[in-house]
Amino acid sequence: MGYVIQTNHLVKQFGQEKAVDNISLAIPEGEVYGFLGPNGAGKTTTIRMLLGLMTSTSGSIHIFNQDLNKERIDILKHVGSLVENPSYYPHLTAEENLEVFRKVYGVPKSRIREVLGVVRLSDVAGKKVKAFSLGMKQRLGIAIALLHQPKLLILDEPTNGLDPSGIIEIRHLIKRLPDEFGMTVLISSHLLSEIDQIATSVGIISEGKMIFQDSIENLREHAQQNVVLRVSDSIAASQALLVRGVDAKNQDGRVYLHENSDDHVSQAIRMLVQDGYAVYRAEEEKRSLEDIFLAMTKGHAS
Repeated sequence: MGYVIQTNHLVKQFGQEKAVDNISLAIPEGEVYGFLGPNGAGKTTTIRMLLGLMTSTSGSIHIFNQDLNKERIDILKHVGSLVENPSYYPHLTAEENLEVFRKVYGVPKSRIREVLGVVRLSDVAGKKVKAFSLGMKQRLGIAIALLHQPKLLILDEPTNGLDPSGIIEIRHLIKRLPDEFGMTVLISSHLLSEIDQIATSVGIISEGKMIFQDSIENLREHAQQNVVLRVSDSIAASQALLVRGVDAKNQDGRVYLHENSDDHVSQAIRMLVQDGYAVYRAEEEKRSLEDIFLAMTKGHAS
């Protein structure tokens, strides 16, 4: 599988501050890539460099295996984007807005009808945009980005400010794009809970540095559950288990077992009882993906 976007040691510096510090993105074709990080982590700066809106201080950007510095115009013909607020004319209808951009892109008039169908705005094509909800305006912005049938779609925080129904609409739309239109999507967000429901791969950025990049499945593996034992003497009990080869640790007056299969748990409890420890309770403690994300970014900041 080829990569649609590859950056190599990408840096953007403002004075003494590095907003983007040595980022190496690798985004496979046909993926929905979730670009995650707290507000101010460097996501939008990276996206602006990918779109040629900002020059990098150092490093390289290749899109469709072409160097952005050398083939910028040719590359951007095949890229659609929605960065911050969508561009539209509020006094015009959805159809009239699309007609303006259709003339710029030089695509057939039939594309207006097609993209309105893709973003599910066909029934309000003749309605003035100033009367649209925020979610409808975001979908219109995506429709404009799709007019020229891009191979790559870049969306910067597309669900910001939306109500739950608007978020669900955008989520369903993004999930359809790779399968139905062969498109690769890069979507940035500061909310892992949203990206978890959309993305197939993910990159996490904190203070301008990439701290994780892999499939969403591999990120979920970090959220595997521990089994926690409440026992009569957690310090001595954890040491007793370690001596017998059980991966255990004492924390906050409890014993954590990292091997969580039924056999391992029952064996550990049996060992403790045999050694004279009282086992009061055994319970599962599972970290959510949101917990993992917060731990990664906070740990990097500290």
